[in-house]
Amino acid sequence: MRVLVTGGAGFMGSHAVDRLLAAGHQVTAADSLVGGYRENVDPAAAFVVCDLADRQAAADLIEASAPEVVFHYAADATEGRSQFTPLSSTDNNIVAYMNTLVPAIDQGLKKVVLVSSMSVYGAQEPPFVETMRRMPEDVYAAMKSAMEASTEHLSAVHGFDYAIFRPHNVYGERQNLADPYRNVVAIFINALLRGRAIHIYGDGEQRRAYSYIGDVTPAIVDGGLSDRSNGQIFNVGSSEDVSINQLADVVRDVFFDGGPWPAGQEPQSLPPRPLEVKNAYCSHAAAERRLGFVNATTLRAGVQAMVHWARTTGPREPAYLPNNLEIGADRAPATWVEKLI
Repeated sequence: MRVLVTGGAGFMGSHAVDRLLAAGHQVTAADSLVGGYRENVDPAAAFVVCDLADRQAAADLIEASAPEVVFHYAADATEGRSQFTPLSSTDNNIVAYMNTLVPAIDQGLKKVVLVSSMSVYGAQEPPFVETMRRMPEDVYAAMKSAMEASTEHLSAVHGFDYAIFRPHNVYGERQNLADPYRNVVAIFINALLRGRAIHIYGDGEQRRAYSYIGDVTPAIVDGGLSDRSNGQIFNVGSSEDVSINQLADVVRDVFFDGGPWPAGQEPQSLPPRPLEVKNAYCSHAAAERRLGFVNATTLRAGVQAMVHWARTTGPREPAYLPNNLEIGADRAPATWVEKLI
């Protein structure tokens, strides 16, 4: 089939491109290259540099690629930062998605696979299940909730199929080590590569389930193409929930071969981040039952694979926003304002 992968030069999107190509599909990868890298994209895919927040550029992309299926990975997925960059969150989430989806529907789209987020559950009691209401706690989650609901409404009227996947805390090879605003595993590893201390917000007892890219990609790509996912929402990711403190210990053990923190690299404590949900992890029973999803990679094994890749790649200088935050810098974490990462 003709498949468009938005965010195709990014971390998750580029892995999806690889799997789609391996299955024999004709793939176009589109990316703005704000957080993605051209070298992530297999040369066998057609590649288009495109800012989907630009309505005409998105329409031109759809006309040229004529996708039967769209995998929408493109996002400004900086959840914690979205309270301080709400315009970027709006433009690069719901606006970019509508700019892509509407012309695709008009040109005969068969199915959209929307990569959403468990952030839509908000601060409900975990483990989250798909039957829970959307209760976003921040701007990013509100955008993802709107994208999901819009997909459902437009599908009901215009007759295309859809599947919605809610991955969570995904990490692994090709993650953007330069991003100082999100992806704590990458932030920790990049700091250690640069000989810097890591920072932990609050008491470090926030619980998450970190999900390895090698487990998540097959679930979204294979499941997304399956008729068994039509009209469904699925959580995908790890069920091994740990605290931030426990994650830091795993990263330390892997990075320093079981040794202690070197002097000057011990974890530094900072005040809690605004609106951060304390405990967030999911049940994956629906994906296991309907799509055969298997989470096979332990946190330690996944971190070992990522550290090996990161050492080969080398450290990256954190890429802070050139014009700082849109609003409220005085309320933002010191790591961003003072560029501590």
